[in-house]
Amino acid sequence: MDKCMKVSYPFLNVEKIKTPTLYMVGENDFNVPAAGGEQMYQALKSLGVPAEFIIYPGQYHGLRVPSYQKDRYTRYVNWFNKYLNMPVLKEKLPAKK
Repeated sequence: MDKCMKVSYPFLNVEKIKTPTLYMVGENDFNVPAAGGEQMYQALKSLGVPAEFIIYPGQYHGLRVPSYQKDRYTRYVNWFNKYLNMPVLKEKLPAKK
């Protein structure tokens, strides 16, 4: 394996990863296949690192189903709130003029 691959392929250094990680993938994504995320998810879980893995059925790289888009953003907010202790946004955006 060449030097560049050794440095850039996270699976080779998975034991160094301690950051909670959220994987969300489209089932049919050919740009970033689900298999790579699933392998990392399994590796992190086996090491006790908090991780979640979500597959959106029938989706490609970008999610097109509105309920999946809402789910993704809800998961982002919940994940960041959980691990970054971010305060909940209580302010409302100003009304359009």
